[in-house]
Amino acid sequence: NLIINGAMQVAQRGTSSTTNGYQTVDRFNVLIGGVDEQPTQAQVDVASGTTPYTLGFRKALKLTNGNNTSGAGATDYLGIYQAIEAQNIATSGWNYLSSSSFITLSFWVKSSVAQVFSGSVGTSDGTAYYWKFDTPSLSANTWTKVTKTVFGNSNLTINNDVGVGLGFRLYGFLGTSYTSSNSNTGTWNSGGNQYANDMTSTWWTTNDATLEITGLQIEVGSVATDFEHRTFAQELALCQRYYYLLKEDTFAFHYRNDYRMVQVQFPQQMRATPTVTGTYEPTSGWSSYQANNTQVTLFVQTADSVQANNYVRELRLDSEL
Repeated sequence: NLIINGAMQVAQRGTSSTTNGYQTVDRFNVLIGGVDEQPTQAQVDVASGTTPYTLGFRKALKLTNGNNTSGAGATDYLGIYQAIEAQNIATSGWNYLSSSSFITLSFWVKSSVAQVFSGSVGTSDGTAYYWKFDTPSLSANTWTKVTKTVFGNSNLTINNDVGVGLGFRLYGFLGTSYTSSNSNTGTWNSGGNQYANDMTSTWWTTNDATLEITGLQIEVGSVATDFEHRTFAQELALCQRYYYLLKEDTFAFHYRNDYRMVQVQFPQQMRATPTVTGTYEPTSGWSSYQANNTQVTLFVQTADSVQANNYVRELRLDSEL
C-alpha cells in the first residue's frame, strides 16, 4: 500500500479540529476554502457491526461541513489530500509511462447525504496531470467501497526524490473554478480545473453534512487486493518521517555558562529538515535551534549559570509534503 495511515489509526496532532491543513489524522491534509462556517475534521470510530468494521477498520477521517448560507460558490471547497513521496512511486514497480501498467485505488466512504462525490489522483513534477474519478451514487449513511484502476501515461513525470510524486484527492465539494466536465473522467488531463468533475452542491449546502473515509489504499496492479493492515507501531513509524510529536518533558543541560541545550534524535529519518515548534518552560528566552533530518538541537540563553531548570514540554517537528 503506497498510502500511509490509510486505516486512519494515527492522529499525533489531535482528534478534532476546525482548522484547515494537517490537524488530525496523520498524512491527511484537509483542504478548506470559501466557507461561511468553519468545517470540522475529526478522527472518529467506525461503528461496530458495519462493514468496514468487520474487515478490521476501527477509525475513519470525518469531515463535517458548516452552514454555508451563501450557497455553493465557484471557489468553495472542502476535501482531503494525501501526497505520496515521489521516490515511493518511482520505485514502486508501476511503469507510470505505460498505458498497459496500472495502479489500483480503493477506499471505503460514507456520506450523510445521498449523492456522487468526485476526486482525482495527480502528479506534480513537470507538467501536472490529473486522473479524475467519481464515486458511485452513495446511499445516505451507508458505507460503500470504491475501486478505481488507473493506467499510466507517457506524458507523466515522477522524479526519484523527496517531493510530491502522486497526490490523492477526494472532495465533499469543489467549486467550478477548479472542476471540469465529467466527459474526461478516467483519463489523464493537464491544465486547470482538473482536480475533480463538476459536482452537485447538495452535500455542501446541507448544514452539518458529513463525509467519512477509511481503508484508503493505492497499490501496483490492475486488481484491488485486501487492505494491507499494518500495526499501529508500523503506521506510526511511517508517519514520523513526516511529523514527529515529542510530548515528554526534556530537561535542558548546560552548554556553556550562559546557555543551556536540548538535543533530540528523531525516531525516524525525516523526509527533509523539519520546521520546529514547541512549548517550553520558561515560555520565553529560547534562542535558536539547529536541525537536519535526523536530529534537532535547541539552545536557550539564561541570565546566569544558576538559573532555574529549563524544559522542552512539547516539541513538534514537521516535514510534510
